[in-house]
Amino acid sequence: MAKRSKPAAEPLDTAPVPEATYDKFDLAILRELLADSRRTLQDIGAAVKLSPTTCWSRIKRMEADGVIKQYSVLVDRARLGYKDTVLVQLTLASHTDETLYQFGRTLAAIPEVQEAYLVSGEYDYLIRIVVKDTRDYERLLREKLYKIPGIRHSKSSFVLRVLKDTLVPPI
Repeated sequence: MAKRSKPAAEPLDTAPVPEATYDKFDLAILRELLADSRRTLQDIGAAVKLSPTTCWSRIKRMEADGVIKQYSVLVDRARLGYKDTVLVQLTLASHTDETLYQFGRTLAAIPEVQEAYLVSGEYDYLIRIVVKDTRDYERLLREKLYKIPGIRHSKSSFVLRVLKDTLVPPI
């Protein structure tokens, strides 16, 4: 029987993203979609002073360019029982490409992990986690986070109050 080789780690995405140029109408359309992506093309067109057909063409171009990545629903996490947000700083024992790749894949599979960033500075990762309460966080640590091999150190901070929360850059 042939021995199966382990898949190679995917390379880290370090390629620069080309910056496209968008005019004031494109940005106005984006602002309208950010406010309510379920608005009709007629409503968006009236708001930005373009025809619905022109708006549709511009939206399709921005989708093709990857500016508009997806349409989604914003939910109130607290109403679903996730009342606490925890910011976790993690340091890994090893920094090989394979370790970073596997760590990233493992984090991506944990539903409570909302965001994860490889960062510079004292810690390797900054992670935002949502949990129901402190007991739920303790369970998450025991059952998921601390079972990830290679974590050398972690530091957790509970968010007391959100002062600003936005999903998009200023446009």
